[in-house]
Amino acid sequence: MSFTSLALSEPILRALSEEGYSKPTPIQSQSIPVVLEGKDLLGAAQTGTGKTAAFAIPILQLLSSEVSHSGRNGTPGNKTAAGQQFYSNKRRKSVKPIRSLIVTPTRELAIQIDESFKSYGRHTGLTSAVVFGGVNQNGQVARLGRGVDILIATPGRLLDLMNQGHISLEHIQIFVLDEADRMLDMGFIHDVRKLLAALPRKRQSLFFSATMPPEIVKLSQTILHNPVKVQITPESPTVDAIRQSLFFVDKGNKKNLLVDMLKDEGIASALVFTRTKHGANKVVKILQSSNIEAEAIHGNKSQSARQQALGNFKNGMTRVLVATDIAARGIDVDELQYVINYEMPNIPETYIHRIGRTGRAGLNGTALSFCDAQEKTYLRDIEKLIGKKLPVVDGHDYPLVDHNPPEPEKQQQRQPRKFRSSNGPASGSSRNGAKMKSAAKRRNGAKYHAVRS
Repeated sequence: MSFTSLALSEPILRALSEEGYSKPTPIQSQSIPVVLEGKDLLGAAQTGTGKTAAFAIPILQLLSSEVSHSGRNGTPGNKTAAGQQFYSNKRRKSVKPIRSLIVTPTRELAIQIDESFKSYGRHTGLTSAVVFGGVNQNGQVARLGRGVDILIATPGRLLDLMNQGHISLEHIQIFVLDEADRMLDMGFIHDVRKLLAALPRKRQSLFFSATMPPEIVKLSQTILHNPVKVQITPESPTVDAIRQSLFFVDKGNKKNLLVDMLKDEGIASALVFTRTKHGANKVVKILQSSNIEAEAIHGNKSQSARQQALGNFKNGMTRVLVATDIAARGIDVDELQYVINYEMPNIPETYIHRIGRTGRAGLNGTALSFCDAQEKTYLRDIEKLIGKKLPVVDGHDYPLVDHNPPEPEKQQQRQPRKFRSSNGPASGSSRNGAKMKSAAKRRNGAKYHAVRS
């Protein structure tokens, strides 16, 4: 099966082709037709199975179809109940209303979902925005003021902006609750119930959860109406052929460790992963300031810029390619020996996808991962998925010092004072940072391959 067989519009097919996608994953091939038919969906699927595209693609199709087929008086060309409900409201506002809402538990996942919508919908004319806590709300409020079709949000910030009158959910046609079981684990179920009370009763709802404990089953029954169930068990490819090493390091010292590591000429090229586009750009600047050739590839780059960066990396003109997960899909570099997880992925299956860029066609590959104190939860999920502990390198020059950093929300609020210089070491690790130059001179590159269990 190909994406062309799913009756998708030309703008979406063109964007998928530009992303290098031709065949849908199992959850995409089973879910997309259901969503396009306007039915509710219960998706029992792990992250890493392609479920973001399974709901993003049909949402883009449905919303763009309404716009392109609507008449002069705003009457929709299709006959979906959601479309009729939206367009029957003749009291049109100057700012277009939010028509689809995706609620997800973490800011990292929200950002990734927003990047997916922007990538798949780049030719549709639809707009999306993301809101999450831990940062100043002014930029998010300004973006909402310009009007968006699709909103991706974490529960706390969404409720906060709703209470302030910045967000109205009265025109929502398609609602997605993603990672429902993680919502339960993080204590967001009460917030989710508040959100449900503000949604229109007539809507299409999509519900995704990796596991289905009783409370999640009960929640799904309050959200969905006669849903179609799609259950996917992800394949777990072997990673035994790839040498894996783990470095516990404070967040502020990751840049020092990376620069020192790449001074080893034995690392001819490396693919470095970050969780966000901003993080990728920041790492590139750090490496370039240390005379290490590096380029970034992420969703904000044009297709031509991404192809050029990838081409430079493949032909050896660029030594380091820094990528986000969404941009790295489909990257296939012959004889790539090193993958470096500068930031641990918040989705465990993504770890397998990342390190799978190396060790291809029977060749050797090495995966090096940096883990700070706040990422230990991600590490536990990864080790649970792959069924083993990652070998720890405990002899490097930037060992983890701050084992109890502040909570992410509080840390974000304090950063403007404590981390005004983006190039300086984090609080609590300045002594380690000061050793960088002397450490680089005495470091034996082979140290990074010798691990202690």
